[in-house]
Amino acid sequence: MSDDSTSKKTLAQQTLALADGLADGRVDRRSFVRGALALGLGLPSIAAVLQACSGSEAPPETPKAPTGAAVVKPAGPPDLGELEKELKIYNWSDYIAEDTVANFEKESGVKVTYDTFESNEELIAKLQAGASGYDLVCPSGYAVQVLLALKLLEELRPKYIPNLGNVAPQFRKMAFDPTDAYAVPWQWGMTGIAYRADKVKAPPDSWAVFHDAQYKGKMTMMDDMRDVIGAWLKFRGKSLNSSVPEDLAAAKADALTAKALLQSYVSAPVKGQLVAGDVWIAQLWNGDTLQAKAENDKIDWILPKEGGVIWADSMVIPKGAPNPRAAHAFLDYILRADVGAAISDFTGYGSPNAAATAKMAKPVPYPTEEQMKLLEFQSDLAGASGAWDQIWTEIKAG
Repeated sequence: MSDDSTSKKTLAQQTLALADGLADGRVDRRSFVRGALALGLGLPSIAAVLQACSGSEAPPETPKAPTGAAVVKPAGPPDLGELEKELKIYNWSDYIAEDTVANFEKESGVKVTYDTFESNEELIAKLQAGASGYDLVCPSGYAVQVLLALKLLEELRPKYIPNLGNVAPQFRKMAFDPTDAYAVPWQWGMTGIAYRADKVKAPPDSWAVFHDAQYKGKMTMMDDMRDVIGAWLKFRGKSLNSSVPEDLAAAKADALTAKALLQSYVSAPVKGQLVAGDVWIAQLWNGDTLQAKAENDKIDWILPKEGGVIWADSMVIPKGAPNPRAAHAFLDYILRADVGAAISDFTGYGSPNAAATAKMAKPVPYPTEEQMKLLEFQSDLAGASGAWDQIWTEIKAG
C-alpha cells in the first residue's frame, strides 16, 4: 500500500473515531468541531455530522417545584442597557451598500468598524481562535449550525428588533435556526452560470457547457465542494444533496471531465476575470454576476435548465459581543424597508425582507413554484459527509 493510501486510510479512521466519540458522548460538540477542522473536514460535513448526532445529547431536566410550593417564573434576561458608542462587523466582501454603514453612524452616533472575509472557514477559524471583539458576523446557513455547536452565538433579543416582522415567511424558521432565536436573514441568492455574451456563441443553458472543449481554459467553477458536486448531481437529474453512491460516482466523473477544461476553481475573485475577459464562462452567484455586469454590460447570468442552489446568509451575534445593544440596533436598522432595499440593490441579491423587496429599484422576486422545482437549499449530508469529502479531495487532486 502506498504512503498516500495509508495516510488517507488513517485520516478516515481518525474521522470515524471522532464522530463515534461525539455520538456516544465521549467527545463534546466543541471538541468534535476543533478536531474535525484539524483533520481538514469541510464545514458542510461538520455541520452534517452535528445535525445527525443532535439527538445524542439529552436536554437538561427541569427541576420540579415541591408539592404545594408556589411556582416562580424564571427572570428574563437583563436589559441590554444604553446604546454603546462602538460596533464591529465582520461580513463578506462587496456585500453591503456603500452608504449603509455611514448612514447608520450618522443616525445612531455609533462608530462602526467594518471588516471582511472570503469564506465561512475564515470566519469560523477567526472566531474559534478567540477573535471576540466582533458584534455581528454573517455566516451561511450550515456555518450558523457549526457556530451554534461551538456555543459561539448569543440569542437575539426580539424586543430590540421591532422590524423583525418585515422578514418574509420563506426565510423564517430556517433549518439551521428553527426557532428564529439566533439569526437575522441578510441576503439570499442562487448559484448558476455567468457568461460573456460577446465571447460565447450562444447563451449556455446547461451545466453541460463545462464539458464543451471549445471553451477550454476560459471557464471556471467555484472553489466549493457543495456547489461543484451539487451542480453535476443536478446535471444528471439528481438532488444536489444526494447520498446515493452511484449518483456521487457519476458526479465525480462529470466533475473530472470538466476539470480538464477549466482554468481553475475560484469563487468571488472571478468577477474581475469576467470583466477583463480572461474568463468567459463561470459558475457563480447571481448577485456577484450583477456586480460584474455593472462594470461590463456584456456579462449575463442564467439558471441552468437542470437547476441549482438557492441559499441564504444571516447576521448573528458572537458570544461575548462587547456591544450587544448596538448590534441589535444595527439589525433593526438593516431590517427597515428603505435600508434593506438599498443593500440588495447594491449587492444584486434578493432581500429576505419583504418590505424591502417592495421598495427595491431592481427587485429580485422570490422564486416561483416552477423555479423552486429546479432550486434546492443545501441540507444535511448525514452519513454521506465522508464520501463527499473524499470525492472532493479526489476531484481537486485529479
